[in-house]
Amino acid sequence: MSEEKKNILQREISLKKTFSDKSKESFYNEFNSLLESGIDIQRALSILIEEQQNKKLFAVLEQILTDLVGGRSLAESLEKTGHFTAYEYQSVRIGEETGRLQIILYHLANYFTNKVKLRRQLVSVFTYPSFVILITIGVLYFMLNSVVPMFEDVFKQFGQELPYLTKKIIGLSNHFSTFLLYFFLLLVGISIYGYTQRKEDGFRKITSAIAMRTPIFGKLIQKVYLARMCQSLSLLLGAKTPLVNALTLVEEMIGFYPIENAIKEIKSEIVKGESLHQGLAKFAIFDQRLVSLTKIAEEINQLDKTFERLSQQYQEDIEFRTKLIGTIIEPLIIVVIGLVVGVIMVAMYMPMFNLSNVIK
Repeated sequence: MSEEKKNILQREISLKKTFSDKSKESFYNEFNSLLESGIDIQRALSILIEEQQNKKLFAVLEQILTDLVGGRSLAESLEKTGHFTAYEYQSVRIGEETGRLQIILYHLANYFTNKVKLRRQLVSVFTYPSFVILITIGVLYFMLNSVVPMFEDVFKQFGQELPYLTKKIIGLSNHFSTFLLYFFLLLVGISIYGYTQRKEDGFRKITSAIAMRTPIFGKLIQKVYLARMCQSLSLLLGAKTPLVNALTLVEEMIGFYPIENAIKEIKSEIVKGESLHQGLAKFAIFDQRLVSLTKIAEEINQLDKTFERLSQQYQEDIEFRTKLIGTIIEPLIIVVIGLVVGVIMVAMYMPMFNLSNVIK
């Protein structure tokens, strides 16, 4: 098979997300444990392959081992699979060159542990509200398509002028299926547009700006990406990576436009002789605590340890905010549901208040 065909095949496999974040967490953890026990890299990979039950992961690990035996470095072998980001294999390359591979693997495992943990927290927070919202849509559909038409038939028998709110609810009932269809078509259209434009800078700039201005969730999103940035810088600077190179790797892996854009400008300013904290201070995405502690860290030459502490603080803040959001959202959704159902029922019963006069 030609080299070009091999690369195409690797990209196709990569699209299937053979190596999920959870898989990478386990891979780096187990790999690091084996190396700590004194086993060499090739033997450690052989053990991981023997224990692997997932056929796709088995094939990827086997390919890595084959490349290692063929004379490639571990970083080159990881890069060749197409399943690892530049941040990962560049970090591993630094670990190999500095003799700190075990520390790099430990930090990579910790990075994916935090990423998986955050995803689980967000899923737990939004699972209940999502379920309740779906139930609410179902109840609303039932009321507007079954209950309201029954009341409408009763009102027609009396021939009385209906209240404004009642007329509006009946009008909504008559066209609810159409509105619902348009709503879902709109969602599908937005989803398709978002998927096709997700890598365009203009689209990313607008969506990230909207996300940052979202009440409650904006601050959480900011903390999530600041935590990732600090953790990554701690890992890279701890491995004695030059600051500009470390920022370049973080820019490649962060996946959030405001921070990517800020890092591009900060790097150019650092090359001109400006300090890191001065560059950070120019962008609102970086809070004052981060800027102040970075300034102190630069003065005492402890950037890696400072970013590690900041990452831990952001992680704690994220956990607190996710729990707070869950606490706020649940009663808020119940109140909204109560209001929606209440408005419909009041609108239906308002004409009944005049029913005695109609009978007389």
